[in-house]
Amino acid sequence: MRSEKLKVKSSKKFHGTLSRIRLGRWLAAIVFALLASRAVAQPVPAARVSALGAEDRRAPTTADVSTLRLAARGRDPQTARLAVRALGRLERPALIPDILPALRHALAELRSEAANALAQAAQGWSAGAPLAAPTVDSVLSALIARLGVEGEASVRAALAESIGRLPFRNADHVARAEAALVEAFEAGKTVTDRLGTAKGFEAFARASRSFGPPGGAAVEALRSLLAPPAPGIDPLRDARVRRLALEALIVADGLNDHLVASAAADPDPQVRRLAMKAAWTTGRGLGSLARGLDDPAAMVRLEALRGTRERGGDQACASSARGLGDAETKVVLLALDQLAGCGASAEAIARLEDAVTDLSQAGSPRGWHRAAHAIVSLATAAPDRAAPHLGQFVGSSIWQLRMYAARAAAVLKDRARLDTLADDRDDNVVEAAIEGLAASAGHAADARYVAALSRTGYQAVRAAAIALDGSPNKDLAVPALGAALGRLVAEGRANSTDARTALTRTLTTLGAAPAPPRPVRSASGVRVTNAGKIISTILTSDALRRLAAPRARVTIARVGTFELALITAEAPATVLRFANLAESGYYNGLTFHRVAPNFVIQGGSPGANEYVGHPDYMRDELGLWPHVRGAVGISTRGRDTGDAQIFIDLVDNPRLDHQYTVFAQVLNGIEVIDRILEGDVIEKVEIVP
Repeated sequence: MRSEKLKVKSSKKFHGTLSRIRLGRWLAAIVFALLASRAVAQPVPAARVSALGAEDRRAPTTADVSTLRLAARGRDPQTARLAVRALGRLERPALIPDILPALRHALAELRSEAANALAQAAQGWSAGAPLAAPTVDSVLSALIARLGVEGEASVRAALAESIGRLPFRNADHVARAEAALVEAFEAGKTVTDRLGTAKGFEAFARASRSFGPPGGAAVEALRSLLAPPAPGIDPLRDARVRRLALEALIVADGLNDHLVASAAADPDPQVRRLAMKAAWTTGRGLGSLARGLDDPAAMVRLEALRGTRERGGDQACASSARGLGDAETKVVLLALDQLAGCGASAEAIARLEDAVTDLSQAGSPRGWHRAAHAIVSLATAAPDRAAPHLGQFVGSSIWQLRMYAARAAAVLKDRARLDTLADDRDDNVVEAAIEGLAASAGHAADARYVAALSRTGYQAVRAAAIALDGSPNKDLAVPALGAALGRLVAEGRANSTDARTALTRTLTTLGAAPAPPRPVRSASGVRVTNAGKIISTILTSDALRRLAAPRARVTIARVGTFELALITAEAPATVLRFANLAESGYYNGLTFHRVAPNFVIQGGSPGANEYVGHPDYMRDELGLWPHVRGAVGISTRGRDTGDAQIFIDLVDNPRLDHQYTVFAQVLNGIEVIDRILEGDVIEKVEIVP
């Protein structure tokens, strides 16, 4: 987090990240985190450091659990708060009785933390924890009871969200939770109450989906929350409330043509984007899609273009062809992708062929994308027209073009080109080629897969192991699979887990199941578990003081710079890990390898691939900070598997809340983030205390 001199020099920059109506609330949240971090800048109590260490180890011993229990009952409120949060993050329902007393704490911040911790601990039941006392019913009862007497709006908001995201076990749980949320909506007097109720309903709509849609009272409450402000009220007031209500109504199938059309005219671009999503997913308000294609916000045009294609019809291909002229590159790339389904359109084929043959910018770091997307789409839409152009992509010096060539070759079932690319110098190209061979040639290409098992890139090894599953050539496959697995186990790197899992599964299906690996040690002597998780202990008093209120400045080559507020009070271990890596130069020269429009961008992989990250895992720190536009999280593939890859939310993504760590929030430069394309290079990351 930034220092006490934090200032918002330009409201326009800040508004690019956070909707204008939420500015005061978000500033308050950042200031609160800053003040909590300033408290860290003072001498850190030993009990707090001990509690942080116990959480960092995931409290594997009785002594660690006792440390957290004592801290949760201690007199220091900051220590008690982080201990309660830690008890919830362990996701052990048996610890719920240790959290419950904090629901009655004198400090509102601690009561909010307790509500969230109860819901997080309850997630252990979804992961297979025994359904013994305490039960989902007892947690639900405690949250509802507290909601009925709570006098602080911020705590009521946390209680409502926690009620909505419990792992419901039966229809009675669902009915009680829904009734509590409806009652909270009816009693709510403040903006904070409305936001909490909206968050609760959004989570509830997803958590209760298997029990049927919400009842009429819940749907009416959501429709009321979706209503735009009355004349004379700031038009962006409650924008996030409307987004959440619309998300919930989409899941609950509670929309009609009028509601979608009204949302499509909302002053908030994210609400308009969700209106486009509502139109194509529910079939309501379909006329809004055509208007969305001309919206001033790129995120709305993207969703309208996607929706037009998903709904099909005569206008789908024409809209995609029109999208090629959009001023936003991401809209153009989506349009190129969607033209793959327009093989019957002579215009579409001509436009794709023009993009494939125009290689004037293909040699530049930010100029290869159009041709790459076009060759894959042309291979699908008109294989005979694509085949003559494939050679120039296969021989490109830009590895991304060769990777897209492998994808096109897979569509064309071009075995010769796939064989060539399966021996490429870049492991991402090899991965794409192996996947293409597996789909088109099957086990006739087993020799290629076996050769790929000796690659250093985990993504290529994983793809090869999957391709060899069920191989009839056991004498060829089994020794190579076993050797690859032995090599990765000996390396002792946590982030080879996916490759090791694929190797183990294939060996098992071939009748050569390997023995469980013994625990090994990393180069630093830190224990590595059989699951491949490295448990680190980086939290010290000195480290916490050093990073009491930091921010990070990220420079993207040829694009620009943006700044992050690092939320040490919310995710101390993650902030310290990120800061240490940044200061060591770890991120310098790495890329954003994944760009998912209207979702996230992801980067920080030494191999430009989701399966290749830092060799040491970090633990999750799931908290109250939501995945709103501009939130920065840690990419994982299961609990506590963060390998230092980061992602940035391009839009609000409430379904990621409490699933992925948020350790930073964009302060300024969101327009730079919007311009990032696949392969853009992180020039440097600077930590600014």
